[in-house]
Amino acid sequence: MKLHYELSGPEDAPVVVLGNSLGTTTRLWDRQAPELEQRFRVLRYDHRGHGGSPASPGPYRIDDLADDVLELLDGLGFQRVSYCGVSMGAMVGMYLAGHAPERVDRLVLCCTAATYTAAAPWLERAAAVRAAGTGSIAAAVVDRWFTPALRERSPETVTRFEEMLASVDDESYAGCCEALAALDLRSVLPAIEAPTAVIAGARDEATPPECLRAIADAVPGARLHVVEAAHLANVEAADEVSAIMREHLG
Repeated sequence: MKLHYELSGPEDAPVVVLGNSLGTTTRLWDRQAPELEQRFRVLRYDHRGHGGSPASPGPYRIDDLADDVLELLDGLGFQRVSYCGVSMGAMVGMYLAGHAPERVDRLVLCCTAATYTAAAPWLERAAAVRAAGTGSIAAAVVDRWFTPALRERSPETVTRFEEMLASVDDESYAGCCEALAALDLRSVLPAIEAPTAVIAGARDEATPPECLRAIADAVPGARLHVVEAAHLANVEAADEVSAIMREHLG
């Protein structure tokens, strides 16, 4: 799978990969990338069927999405990188750090989970998208991404992310939902060697703080940070998340 990517920053700088949440594109990182580009070679990419990446029939598993990233890194000649991910992007990061520890230098995991208590909601969402398209779920899903305070003060942000989600290929989105339905990375976490920062949104209903605390407790030496935000904490609490990333990446 040849993923769409964007590469910026000094060519001789350490590489930082930014992985997106389900239903978002490289634009998810617009608040963090300009600062990171001052000190790092920043690689943003789109998951299958998202943004500029080609669509692919599902179902997928999380290792399929991780293999896409390894193929991208190999093609660019990047042997060792730091990886920062939100939600599904962070799941890819956990998989990579656990299964290919020699490839991951440092790890930032934001608003994510190692497993879900029930597969049915993800399978139902996959069926709904295949039947009526990503546009049919955009408003309801994005409603959980931000707090009421953010939605009130920045309705244009909500609109932008609804449009972003609605642009995702239906079958690819459904395939990703099926990957999340089957997700269980709990056995991987103790094998992660990369220094890890874990960021939870205090108001996140999709992956509540207890999900992130479980990850931080299982990854050796991981540190948990809680910020005032819902699911897309790097957007809603951009300054705080940027500061945590800046300190952790060094």
